[in-house]
Amino acid sequence: MAQRLFGTDGVRGRAGTYPLDVRTIRRLGGALVRALPRVASEHSLLVGRDTRESGGWMARELAHGARSAGGRVTSAGVISTPAVAYLTREASFDAGVVISASHNPFEDNGIKVFSGAGEKFTERLESEIEGVIADVSWEVPAGDAHALPDEDLSAAYLAHARRALPSARALAGIRVAVDCSNGATTGLAPRLLRELGLDVVAVACEPNGRNINRDCGSTHPEFLARTVVEEGCRIGIAFDGDGDRTILVDHRGNVVNGDGVMLLAARHLQATGRLRGNAIVATVMSNIGLEVALRETGIAMIRCPVGDKHVMEEMLARGLSLGGEQSGHVIFSDFLFTGDGLVTALNVLEVMAATGRDLSDLAGQLTTFPQVLLNVRVKTKPDLAEMPRVASAVREVERRLGDSGRVLVRYSGTEPLLRVMLEGPDQRLIQEWAELIADSVRQHIG
Repeated sequence: MAQRLFGTDGVRGRAGTYPLDVRTIRRLGGALVRALPRVASEHSLLVGRDTRESGGWMARELAHGARSAGGRVTSAGVISTPAVAYLTREASFDAGVVISASHNPFEDNGIKVFSGAGEKFTERLESEIEGVIADVSWEVPAGDAHALPDEDLSAAYLAHARRALPSARALAGIRVAVDCSNGATTGLAPRLLRELGLDVVAVACEPNGRNINRDCGSTHPEFLARTVVEEGCRIGIAFDGDGDRTILVDHRGNVVNGDGVMLLAARHLQATGRLRGNAIVATVMSNIGLEVALRETGIAMIRCPVGDKHVMEEMLARGLSLGGEQSGHVIFSDFLFTGDGLVTALNVLEVMAATGRDLSDLAGQLTTFPQVLLNVRVKTKPDLAEMPRVASAVREVERRLGDSGRVLVRYSGTEPLLRVMLEGPDQRLIQEWAELIADSVRQHIG
């Protein structure tokens, strides 16, 4: 059986060490070309990356492997993940590859793959690639990787994204703060928002290869919140390192996560007759309060495992137009079947323009249950059923909560972490009970 390389969002690790060492990256490039259906004499790949200092050499090594298997590789340079997905589909590439570790620190990196339809590879296709990598009957030729010149393909993507804000004139001149996390949206988001007539205050837009996500972006919205208040902005938009998610801030400095965005978007789509199936998809991490608020207007919420790949698969299976994650991955399927931070932000601006309401008012429709999320660093990831003390602690907390809350314990698919999430009516109690479970985990595998 081939060794698992792909997690919840592609291959992740420390750049330069397995599975992101030169040999494995080259084999992944070659395996990708070999695994694609043979419908043409050669396969074309589009490669994009975020601003990490390791991105350039990783792109060259992956291209070396792909070319050795007969692939033709085009580099879009530094560009967002959703831009690669869109361009792969629209320019008829056979696959798209993004070199990024999203919201992780600069030392990490990753590789995620999109089909020619601009959709993340299914687990079945990922398993096929892993099988080809494990096949010892082939090897990538030795030698230095050739140069991989970048092509600026951003204009086509930005023309696509701007369709999300047809009412831009109604927002002309409003002040917007944009935090690009020193990442892939640096050359995209401020540019498009200015072209649409908004007054943009851009922060964390000076990438140096090592400052991506450092105290900024969607995982540190407090930085953006200060900027919004100090600069008198109507709204703040924070992206993560590769631009597939966004967290928003209202004019008072209050943070609005993916749950708040999905609620206001779902209600607007419903009001305009565009919410297919009268339902949305959200993951197990979304707050119970979202489910309650949606139910009030007759909108169903279907839960799925964590990862926008799972959200996409559920949306495709049910023919739905909206889905996402609390973390800020939101999918508007009329635009693309992957999370797109810029398109999400533009859709929220469109709701503001169409309704004449501020984000604080729109997001105020969501009343969240108190929630605690603890990330416990672990050395190994055994099945939870193999840790009786942890299982016992979870059962005890579930007994105490009854029907008034929920417990979710799961491993991160991209980091050595076990996540303990509790929701319930009393913040102090759920904090105490979450610590109880976390302590039992630390005793076993911390």
